[in-house]
This record gives sequence, C-alpha cells and structure tokens, in this order.
Amino acid sequence: MNIDKLREQLAEDEGCKFEIYLDHLGYETFGIGHLVRDFDPEYGEPVGTHVPEERVIDAFEGDIDITLADCLLVFDDFASFPEEVQLILANMMFNMGMPRLSKFKKMIAAVEAGDYQEAAAQMKDSRWYHQVTNRAERLIKRMKDVRDG
Repeated sequence: MNIDKLREQLAEDEGCKFEIYLDHLGYETFGIGHLVRDFDPEYGEPVGTHVPEERVIDAFEGDIDITLADCLLVFDDFASFPEEVQLILANMMFNMGMPRLSKFKKMIAAVEAGDYQEAAAQMKDSRWYHQVTNRAERLIKRMKDVRDG
C-alpha cells in the first residue's frame, strides 16, 4: 500500500489542528485526528493549548503505525486485498480504532470474501455512518467502485 496516499487521505478527512480540540464525540484531540491519551505530554492540558508541528507529525506517524498493525490483526489477509480496499479499511481503522472496527463482523466477512458491494452495504448500516456521514459516504462509494475479487 502507498503510505503517502494514506497519509494524504487521512489528513484530508481528519483535518489538521495545531491545538487541542474536542472531536465530534467530545474527545480531546490534536493534530491529524490524534486522540489525547493519558501517556501523551498533552494529557490534562486544556482545549486550545498549542501543539507544535513537529509533535503533530510525530503523533500522526505513530497513529499510522498503530492503524496498520491493527488492520493486520483484524483482517486475516489484509496485505493481499486490493490497494484501494486497504486504503479504505486503514482510513476506517484510523477513524474508529480497533475496538470499534472489529465489531463490524459482517463487513469484515464480506471484505475477506471479496464481496465489496456487501462490505459497502455493511459500512452504511452502522452508527459510524451517522456519526461521520460525509466521510462514510466517500469511503462507501470507493468500496462500491472496487471490482469484486
């Protein structure tokens, strides 16, 4: 998979803020969708606190590494999927994290079976779809456009 393409797509979908802000679910976040965790130096800092560009980049790279490792755990043959499917799934993993994405049992089964139309249908039939509808619509359209394997 082209990691630069993934970086570009995530930066576009997530946006980039050089300060701590509350995401659409009310969680403290900064940079390119980096959820502030208790071991981050930013933990406990108030919303609006400036975060330097270097820190944003480091957090983003770490989050991508975690995302790709989690994709390999959730999807048995992740590396063998078409690149477009890998990019879509990595985007969803970055957005939701492994605990939430791993609950998409029917979508996971459809992807692993190469049934991308069914995978797209399962993506739409979710709470995630209603939380990030514009992003979800873009990813669903891309999944539908993948030729069944």
